[in-house]
Amino acid sequence: MVKVGIIGGSGYTGGELLRLLLFHPEVELTQVTSREYAGEYIFRVHSNLRGITNLQFDKPDLSKTINQCDLVFMSTPHGVSSKLTPKLLDAGLKVIDLSADFRLKNPEDYPRWYGWSHPVPELLKKSVYGLPELYREKIKNAQLVACPGCMAIVTILALAPVVKANLIDLEHVVADIKIGSSGAGAKPSPASHHAERFGVIRPYKPAGHRHTAEIEQELSQISGSKIKVSMSAHAVNVVRGILSTIHAFLVEKVETSNLWKVYRSFYQNEPFIRLVRDRKGLYRLPDPKVVVGSNFCDLGFEIDNHTGRLVVLGAIDNLVKGAAGTAVQNMNIMLGIEEKTGLNQPALHPI
Repeated sequence: MVKVGIIGGSGYTGGELLRLLLFHPEVELTQVTSREYAGEYIFRVHSNLRGITNLQFDKPDLSKTINQCDLVFMSTPHGVSSKLTPKLLDAGLKVIDLSADFRLKNPEDYPRWYGWSHPVPELLKKSVYGLPELYREKIKNAQLVACPGCMAIVTILALAPVVKANLIDLEHVVADIKIGSSGAGAKPSPASHHAERFGVIRPYKPAGHRHTAEIEQELSQISGSKIKVSMSAHAVNVVRGILSTIHAFLVEKVETSNLWKVYRSFYQNEPFIRLVRDRKGLYRLPDPKVVVGSNFCDLGFEIDNHTGRLVVLGAIDNLVKGAAGTAVQNMNIMLGIEEKTGLNQPALHPI
């Protein structure tokens, strides 16, 4: 059994990691830390785990973590992991970081997108971007994996096949993204107050969202040339889920059958990618409602022949495939465990 810890386990992402890891047959959860809830039972914060575990939150203590763990999930606010991770790596632990601290390869991008200078820029080259569908072979041998942002992962997965196939204009790509309230984290704010949050379709970052940096970085890597993505984010009246509706423009006329071949070829062996473009039923195109609680990413598309526009849609649960699920998937790959272990369950429906 591999001994696993979570640093920063009291938030929504930490709770999802706990839910998945407590039933994982190949790991033992040995430490979960929280400054605010140190000494408190985990189920008092994550009530869905009552009767599942009697673990308590530990006060953060790196020496204890190093002694008790082989692999650590960093579920901390942006800017924290980069201060702690170097010590864990020096001690020989594997680290899976769910914050943004090691996602971007260019140190100069951190002042621009996050407002701070990176304290250990040399580790940015060592880290592997934790998107299994693109970097599985690198993840296998990685010591440090940086999990993608939730809105970035669904948008990258939606666009990667057509970018690789050189089918779209790389200068004009628009990603219109709707996300549930859990994407804002567990800490309350005036914007999350029920009277203000319920019923909204609130544009909260029409331009300049941080995840743009990841999307452009990874898609530029795939295409071999610079891509520009215009991203807008909206808060909508659901708890979980992301729908990314992407507008791109085809460089030449493409038949639907050819697009099917492009997506099927790119994702033919991927266990958590589902292509959704049905002629019957309620859910004929990707919809976050039918991925909630699962590690699936549903992808679909439509061609607008009137304007030469390609509309690509991607749906995920922001807390699973967008965070904890992908983190566990990365762990399985790093440890040589069957990739679907602990993740092979369907979504909850209805919800």
